[in-house]
Amino acid sequence: MPELTWQKSSYCAQGNSCVNVAATATGTIHLTESGDPSRAILKTTPTTFSTLLHTLKHKEEPHRG
Repeated sequence: MPELTWQKSSYCAQGNSCVNVAATATGTIHLTESGDPSRAILKTTPTTFSTLLHTLKHKEEPHRG
């Protein structure tokens, strides 16, 4: 596996549970969570990652009341 340059999510608060993202020259997106002791890495395509981000940003807030 090529050396990955990890970038911490801009939505990460102070603490040990942050999403980290890295991309390779071949276009694979790698995701990991900084608080995961197993250091599991998920791999996805740019299209799928973009869909995930779009869904999370546009998720409708539940109605309260």
